[in-house]
Amino acid sequence: MNPTSARDLSVGELSCEALVIGSGAGGAVAAAKLAEAGISVLVVEEGPYVKPAEYAAMRPSQSMGALWRDGGMTIAWPKGKSPLINVTMGKCVGGSSVLTGGVCLRPPAAVHREWVEQHHLPELAQELMGPYFEEVEEAIHVETVPIDMRSAGASRFIAGAERLGIKMESLTRNTTGCQGCGRCNFGCPKQAKLSVDVTYLPRACAKGARIVSDLRVDRVIIEGGSARGAIARMVLPDGKLGKTIHIQADRVVMAAGSFHSPAILGRSGVRSKHLGRNLSLHPSFRMSGMFDEPVESWKGALQAAYSTHFEEELITLVGVFVPPAVVCATLPGFGAEHADRTAKLPYVGMFGGLIHDSAGGRVRRGLTREPVMTYRMSSPDRMAIYKALKIMAQVFVAGGATEVLLPVLGLDPLPADTVDSFPYESIPPIRLECTSQHPLGTCRMGSDPNNSVVDERGAVWNISRLHVADGSTMPTSLGVNPQLTIMTMATRIAECITAAHRTGS
Repeated sequence: MNPTSARDLSVGELSCEALVIGSGAGGAVAAAKLAEAGISVLVVEEGPYVKPAEYAAMRPSQSMGALWRDGGMTIAWPKGKSPLINVTMGKCVGGSSVLTGGVCLRPPAAVHREWVEQHHLPELAQELMGPYFEEVEEAIHVETVPIDMRSAGASRFIAGAERLGIKMESLTRNTTGCQGCGRCNFGCPKQAKLSVDVTYLPRACAKGARIVSDLRVDRVIIEGGSARGAIARMVLPDGKLGKTIHIQADRVVMAAGSFHSPAILGRSGVRSKHLGRNLSLHPSFRMSGMFDEPVESWKGALQAAYSTHFEEELITLVGVFVPPAVVCATLPGFGAEHADRTAKLPYVGMFGGLIHDSAGGRVRRGLTREPVMTYRMSSPDRMAIYKALKIMAQVFVAGGATEVLLPVLGLDPLPADTVDSFPYESIPPIRLECTSQHPLGTCRMGSDPNNSVVDERGAVWNISRLHVADGSTMPTSLGVNPQLTIMTMATRIAECITAAHRTGS
């Protein structure tokens, strides 16, 4: 695979049969499937192409600058009683798939039922989607994390959970030969994570697809009610925009993610009251426990185990750890106090949680070229976070932790004997340290233009030859990491696009 930078283009016009805007989990899959069907495909990506060998050599801080959108500092601004949520997204060839922990989980059966029964999408029934999931799982080598890849810190948390009757399971991830470096979120240094830049995009290129990086799409060209291409601009090394590139295409596939797909469609003249709305984030958080013996939690798979024991209460527990330098940067205290906590890092275990949230967010046009994301957390979601914090604190103590550090700004660690009585629900939402890696739903799929942006085939309502194939099409949040579901939905949507292309519709 050898993408071309827009800076190296000698022409101001490009043409193709299918233009795919975005090269992440959805766009890469769509590109590969369309190219393998004999369709001329052009993939454009706003971010740079960074070779796996290059990002493997980067420090986390370098990776954040090179691969992450806004250096990892995109914010979902709070409305009402909500926390400020840091949303991390990729901006590179391969998109956010380069930065995930590799977790690949199918949605719970209840999610499929909701899509069928409440959103009237029988095509998304669990039994009908099964073959598509199987195809993707085979393509990216989804495997179960071996128990011996669990860090000692994760094992202590898991032991605590089992003492409390909470069932834990091994995660499944798209890896082969994982060495437990704990660097997944910054680009795998061993090329053991099978992200789309080493799987689906090379497949697309092998069938003639072209990839152009450093090219930002401003809008889709819509003429006579049909998509005809796009207007894009070169991204210069300093982030400023350079010359304009005109792209002619028989059809356009939006795959710029839940942040930029609705923004581009809005600038293109797509009118839907649901465009940019219905944003869900899976608000997530991590908690640390201090043990009386070293656990060296960075030695092992970044994410090894999870639990859906509290699925009906909107809570999923998911293992996590990040490189020591990143952990140290987030520890509380200053000066000698911070140095003391840093010295105790070998004794720290960590685990994460996420909430199966309702669609309380929105993406809209901002004052700059970047959209603005806002989020209003519902009361049930907020209560779920408080409950999750208490559960996780109790699990850490059951696993032997002497104190726990909650993800709450300005809060001192809780001694083990206080975790049961601590008033979790009194925590001001704005002090919760929440992040998100899973923005979904801003071009929601549905059965009617009055309740959605795209139909069951991923086609934008009332505009021909314009499709969406990324996480923005999700009818609801999932309650589990969405990478596998996004790729599976894109597989199905690409099949629908291929059928439409062959009939000329």
